[in-house]
Amino acid sequence: MSDVQLWPGVDLHVVSGKGGTGKTTVAASLALALAHGGKRTLLMEVEGRQGIAQLFDTAPLPYEERMIAVAPEGGEVWAMAVDPQEALLDYLEQFYNLRRAGAALKKMGAVDFVTTIAPGLRDVLLTGKAIEVVRRKPDDKKNHYDAVVMDAPPTGRITKFLNVNSEMSGLAKVGPIRNHADLVMGVIASPRTAVHLVTLLEEMPVQETVDGITELKAAGLPVGAVFVNMTRPSVLTDDQRAAAIDGTLPLNQIGADLVTSGVIEEPLAAGLLAGQLAHEARDYAMRIALEGRELRRIEELSLRHLTLPLLPSGVDLSGLYELAACLRAEGVR
Repeated sequence: MSDVQLWPGVDLHVVSGKGGTGKTTVAASLALALAHGGKRTLLMEVEGRQGIAQLFDTAPLPYEERMIAVAPEGGEVWAMAVDPQEALLDYLEQFYNLRRAGAALKKMGAVDFVTTIAPGLRDVLLTGKAIEVVRRKPDDKKNHYDAVVMDAPPTGRITKFLNVNSEMSGLAKVGPIRNHADLVMGVIASPRTAVHLVTLLEEMPVQETVDGITELKAAGLPVGAVFVNMTRPSVLTDDQRAAAIDGTLPLNQIGADLVTSGVIEEPLAAGLLAGQLAHEARDYAMRIALEGRELRRIEELSLRHLTLPLLPSGVDLSGLYELAACLRAEGVR
């Protein structure tokens, strides 16, 4: 296990991925791994799904920083759900000292109206909160974090979500909002940020990952790693997989072994069961072959990829710690 950081100098880890790949699980596990050894990490949610609260089996997250877990060796994981309305009130207070006026606008429904007709502004507010946290001074022990992990929108929207300069170009070319967007991009497009993509070893998620990386690089956004989630070791040898695919498994021997082992008594029934097992073995072998091809596509990206196992009992709090330990074993610091 190396002590060399995978992403030296990175303060903001943005985690995206196709729906169903487990990006929230990976983001939570990454936050735990980064908090190991007495560090503090902040896990941020920006989609309003409360997926982080469900994973950590805690109450719904408010728009405030709350400690939700203790990492090994005294680390802390804090979390918050970033709400665009509250983020706008924060913005008005920080830059204009207009918190009270902002609250009045919220009651009138003006905040909803603005963020609906100007989705680029909404994204600036959501990402802006992460940037505000990242830019806190290290000597502010109470409020500083060693790393911020953002559970971000899916791959299909991540470039648009992060590339706030482009999204704001038609809304504000000069002025405070423009300056705020430039401040946000100054961190997001810098070496202080790494955008990680989560995938499964399936054709569609891998293709979306490949496309997402191409889009991120074209937009000048820093790509981190690919997290290959829910992997399973093969239970067949290479020769057994080849025989299963070719249909050359020794069915008579399999049937005889079923009888000998006492799994089934009737030789005829054992033969039928052996045939069924051969059919399932072929499907399984084809699946393993597909996963191998998709893994090679990921390796061809020339990016660091980290592998996380499928947890048979599903992901709960103990499962998050198990996955965090896997990331630590792969060099996450």
